[in-house]
Amino acid sequence: MAKFKEKARVFLKEHESHLALQRLRRNQPLTPTDLEELEKMLVQAGGTQPLMVEVKNVGLGLFVRNLVGMDREAAMHAFSELLQGSKLTPDQIEFIELVVQELTQNGVVLPERLFEPPFTDINAQGPTAVFPTAQVTRIIEVLKDIQARAAA
Repeated sequence: MAKFKEKARVFLKEHESHLALQRLRRNQPLTPTDLEELEKMLVQAGGTQPLMVEVKNVGLGLFVRNLVGMDREAAMHAFSELLQGSKLTPDQIEFIELVVQELTQNGVVLPERLFEPPFTDINAQGPTAVFPTAQVTRIIEVLKDIQARAAA
């Protein structure tokens, strides 16, 4: 699977202007046609039937987004409501920046990941020590929404 992931990453990079990939990277809802196109691209990249079964078990959109990441502007936009109108501390800004950085690289951030390094480097207790409870809840909602859009 690791070898296939690398081949698929290279293939997808070469086809990054494809509409389905652009929608996925920009956190836009995927259509059934987009999912078909993503599957075709993975097959063209060397996805055998057994590999494609594994990919579909993970989730086609999630698998591809993990390979291509998320557009930085789209990741920042997802957190714009949280960032607007509130005075954030330097630690809060750094925390959100780390989340955006991980989204840009890996496409999704699972909520439990917020309680691991590098997030706990800011505060050992993770987001609960950096943000008020309502904001932590909102961050987790945003991350779940981002994941759901890729899973479509």
